[in-house]
Amino acid sequence: MATSLKKNVIYSSILTTANYIFPLLTYPYVSRVLGVENLGTVNFIDGIIRYFLLFAMMGINIVGIREVAVCKNDPVKLKTTFSSLLALNGLFTLLSLTVLIVCWISLPQLKAQPELMTYGAIWLSLSFLTIEWFYKGMEDFRYVTNRTILVKTLYVIAVFIFVRQASQYAVYFLLGVLMVVVNAVINIIHVRKYTNISFRNLEMRRYLKPVLRMGVYILLTSLYTSFNVAFLGFASGETQVGYYTTSTKLFTILLALYTAFTGVMMPRMSALIGEGKLAEFKELIDKSAGILFAFSIPVIFLVELMAPQLVMLISGPGYEGAIVPLRFIMPLMCIIGYEQILIIQTMMPLKEDRVILRNSIIAGIIAISLNFLIVPRLQSVGSAIVWISCETFLLIASAICVRRRIKLTLPIKSFMKTILVNLPLIVVFHYTARIVEGYFFQLLVSAIIMAAYVMLSQYYILKNQAVISAINGFARKVTRK
Repeated sequence: MATSLKKNVIYSSILTTANYIFPLLTYPYVSRVLGVENLGTVNFIDGIIRYFLLFAMMGINIVGIREVAVCKNDPVKLKTTFSSLLALNGLFTLLSLTVLIVCWISLPQLKAQPELMTYGAIWLSLSFLTIEWFYKGMEDFRYVTNRTILVKTLYVIAVFIFVRQASQYAVYFLLGVLMVVVNAVINIIHVRKYTNISFRNLEMRRYLKPVLRMGVYILLTSLYTSFNVAFLGFASGETQVGYYTTSTKLFTILLALYTAFTGVMMPRMSALIGEGKLAEFKELIDKSAGILFAFSIPVIFLVELMAPQLVMLISGPGYEGAIVPLRFIMPLMCIIGYEQILIIQTMMPLKEDRVILRNSIIAGIIAISLNFLIVPRLQSVGSAIVWISCETFLLIASAICVRRRIKLTLPIKSFMKTILVNLPLIVVFHYTARIVEGYFFQLLVSAIIMAAYVMLSQYYILKNQAVISAINGFARKVTRK
């Protein structure tokens, strides 16, 4: 792995983790102050707005990274590409905002929250100016990371200052919107370092087809992520949304580090495919899988056994309904992790957009059917089942496609070895929960033992080259000091 790639992985890991860790700093406080019903109301409207954001962005987040990465060393081409994608994004945002206003006027559940919906409309209106895709395409992860940490630090401080009682749930939502607005303003100003915006000679038609194709893929994927929250709110009420979003928030925090890794790898994998370096391409895929299994499997074991302690520590009494959904969702860490290897690191660089779209259409149909069939009865647990069912289908379908295209098979042997090696952790977690007092210390002791065990087992038993390289590199730096 090249030095620049290592730095990008580090910066992207910090960035993605910050996107979840900073809210986690406020979540235990906010969940206790607002209560499950008010928090569920905020998350319900948040889920609605995020769904419309998917329409506003379409596939620009993915296509933008890919296109900017290709032309980043050509100033003229970069200017045209950036301006065309930004204009296209603005057009989709306008259409999405129009539909949101119609739904706001028409649906009683949205009309009942005029203040939250107003803030949400502002968020949607300015979202296209965030241009995160441009900086990722330029591989300027250092700037994005530094800016994110600064803005989110101010956000955390503001939450503790301005959210002091249950009735201030609208203030909590507004602070989140303001964070997006500040990011957008800073990004648009900073973009002049690389290029200028020009609306002459735009090539929107050139990018329309791939943007729509990837956008439909993302929208269909959202049927078992963002749409789940909205449907659950309409079918079961805000309290169930509070349970489900609590469980998914904890899960997404744990998945954050690996998501950062796949995001950094996509432009590098695209370059390898373009250069015809298939052997090196497959080698990086194997490394990705090794890192995924080393990280996800022990964490799944930990959370499955200590879900009650984790929920009580993060959210407190009143959120016990999040425990079962969290346990259902946790295997997704491994499922989605490998699915990202197949789709983001393999199929997208191979430009298998049609297959990705076809698979996502089928998964979307499964999501809609299961939402109507089981969510009204099983509520938040039903939403978790919908999500894991759809992701499992996508994993299998994507694996079939990749095997046909580059003869890459699922690493079942490596997966089973990692599970067997980590089985002793189940016993450790079980007895730690009995011996150690207090939720925090039970989780802390378990996490420390897990980290030490994983490093030793990956180094000496499984001989994971990615882990060995990381440990040896860290050791060399320490000895130099």
